[in-house]
Amino acid sequence: MRILLLFSILGICLTLKAQDDDYVNDKVLKYDDYVYRPNIKTVQIYESNWEGSPAIINLNSSEQLYLEFDDLDGDQKQYSITFVHCNYDWTPSDLMISEYLSGFFDLNIINFNFSVNTIQKFTHYNIKFPQQNLQFTKSGNYLVYVYKDGDKKDLVLSRRFMVYDAQTTIAPTVRQSANRDEQFNKQQIDFTIYPGNYNVTNPFVDLKVVIAQNNRFDNAVTSIKPTFLGNNNFSYSLDAASNFNGGNEFRHFDLRSLRFVTENVKEIYRDQEFKNHATLNPERNRKVSPYVFYNDLNGGFLIRNSNAMGSVNTDTDADYVYVDFFLPYQTPEAKGNFYLIGKLTDWRMNKNSKMTYNTERYGYELKLYLKQGYYNYMYVLSNDANSNGDETVVEGNHWDTENDYYFYVYHRKIGTYYDALIGYKKFNSLKK
Repeated sequence: MRILLLFSILGICLTLKAQDDDYVNDKVLKYDDYVYRPNIKTVQIYESNWEGSPAIINLNSSEQLYLEFDDLDGDQKQYSITFVHCNYDWTPSDLMISEYLSGFFDLNIINFNFSVNTIQKFTHYNIKFPQQNLQFTKSGNYLVYVYKDGDKKDLVLSRRFMVYDAQTTIAPTVRQSANRDEQFNKQQIDFTIYPGNYNVTNPFVDLKVVIAQNNRFDNAVTSIKPTFLGNNNFSYSLDAASNFNGGNEFRHFDLRSLRFVTENVKEIYRDQEFKNHATLNPERNRKVSPYVFYNDLNGGFLIRNSNAMGSVNTDTDADYVYVDFFLPYQTPEAKGNFYLIGKLTDWRMNKNSKMTYNTERYGYELKLYLKQGYYNYMYVLSNDANSNGDETVVEGNHWDTENDYYFYVYHRKIGTYYDALIGYKKFNSLKK
């Protein structure tokens, strides 16, 4: 009854599919990172102190999340946000909205600025939350969605975030896989959870642990169980499910300048309609190349403009560019489709990130409309039978690659009907 009432309040039906191509109605709320309107670009959500931080805050703290996006219509609209509490697997929980929010249930986005000295006109919107008049009262997974003109059926975008209540401590380690065939390719993640004074009756049933490499959820681990129960600790080790491909450092390109060709950019030009274009340097298959370490953003991006004069506000001064990606490939791949993933495509394998094969160029190509900045990305292969993206086909696979691992520990107490997020840890494979 609770979940039916939640749906009636939202006036929205739930559709759960592995790929965006399966969504047939952009007026249906997706419990995922999704953009419902083609005029909305460069959506970001992060802890407000730094744009590269994950979208997670501590319950009952002063931390805030920052949501921002561009509207390419370049006019002024009335946008608002509201929230849905979700279970560990991103299905909506049975909580009523009054049970996880105090104060108002919606916020109007009143902060906006028009673009300055850009070819592509746009309006930049942003909002911070929680606020004094809207607070979260439960930990767990959340979905924030933006709607227009007070109509919650007029969806604009949705974004996932987490609120955690630090009741447990997580101690992880990373090492080479114990499997002889995988020891040079995979990273084995072992960890121990210390509940302290927090009571967990049956960790095999009541605890749900999620591990995400670089906060990428297409290959996240969600079904791992404790292998040993110690004196007030739960150990997870030697589990094949927590064996991750090491992968490779992310590919990258620098579009902070539109006046000069910069790192991994071959050409910058404007077309007859005066639109900006950038062609990247020819890609190469890295599957058989030796591993080389270099600093990257682990799939993220930073919006920057190095050409702006005087005081720079990259929110409004950075322009948009059509970026041409091309992956040489002698014949079309029969095992699936290639996708370009990273934060620039919301880590999703869908129609927007799917590459098409060009028989004249002998390779896969894709064009994205991106805001000026510094970007990371990679190419993965996937098919309809498997929602995971395989980065090993063209990126290579090395156990010593630098990766960030995110640990989320959920607990459903006896007598409750939602998954509380009682533990969170970000761990880097090289920073012991």
